[in-house]
Amino acid sequence: MSIRTAVSATALALATALALTGCVAGEGTAPAAAGTPAEGSAWSTDTLDIDFATYNPLSLVIKDQGWLEETFGDDVTVNWVQSAGSNKANEALRAGAIDVGSTAGSAALLARSNGSPIRTIDIYSQPEWAAIVVPADSDITSVADLAGKSVAATKGTDPYFFLLQSLDAAGVPLDQVEVQNLQHADGRTALEQGSVAAWSGLDPIMAASEAESGTRLIYRNIDFNTYGFLNATQDFLDASPDVAQVVVDAYEKARAWAQENPDKVVEILAEVAGIDPAVAQKVVVERTNLAIDPVPGDAQRRVLEVVGPIFVESGDVADQKTIDTALDELFEPTFAEKADPANVAG
Repeated sequence: MSIRTAVSATALALATALALTGCVAGEGTAPAAAGTPAEGSAWSTDTLDIDFATYNPLSLVIKDQGWLEETFGDDVTVNWVQSAGSNKANEALRAGAIDVGSTAGSAALLARSNGSPIRTIDIYSQPEWAAIVVPADSDITSVADLAGKSVAATKGTDPYFFLLQSLDAAGVPLDQVEVQNLQHADGRTALEQGSVAAWSGLDPIMAASEAESGTRLIYRNIDFNTYGFLNATQDFLDASPDVAQVVVDAYEKARAWAQENPDKVVEILAEVAGIDPAVAQKVVVERTNLAIDPVPGDAQRRVLEVVGPIFVESGDVADQKTIDTALDELFEPTFAEKADPANVAG
């Protein structure tokens, strides 16, 4: 699947979102009119703290184009904070350091299951951003070969849950693998320096490792990659639904823009991530699908229903009831259902 998929697919998805998406009952946040200040006179807040991440191309587009700043003018200061991984975005959301943050779906469910009051307000991509990586000269050829080996992975992120699902599918018990909890970039370093036998990697760092160090992907499975979730704190949604709506409107403007301008997205990613444009091209064109329904609902729930029990088995969540409750409460589809890119300046 490619970013070059026609924009019309997204338009159709938006037009049919209410009919096709099974919306989960949430906590009843009702946004104000899209793109307009609360009460028609002033925005509900004078600051917006929002993340950007190299694993979220739409965030890079919005930041680069300055649409939020242009829409809010001098009334709302937009503070951009970079997230190095889903775990860091979740930490910032829980601490109140950001109002809106981008994570993998699995990470959002884990955070909600462990008490973080976040809601998913938009689905920004369906990526193939995680895979099992080994050095160029490794004799490891399958996930089964990881038994008795050390593997780097960032706990609380999609690559970690990709690893758990991969091991389960291959019949390798988790206790037969030494998982080294390293941030994504450090996992790459550990792999290339020989400190671990394998790495559950994340793009664009993974694609850069392939191109620059000759590392190999021995296992890929897009079904084990959960969607890209845009999350907001419940306090922010309660206090500033007008601003939250503008954020989602901007994401949908970026979705259309990115599909019309894939080469520019490649340029932006290459610059922000400090990678070769050819590597960025692989990530954006070959491993990112943006032509999806942005409304969180049935498609994402089906994926998370598979991942949830693995959290319990691995000890990351106490029990399945906690997972079920979190999944029932996680989605807030109203903002994406009402998204209107025309309300964003620029």
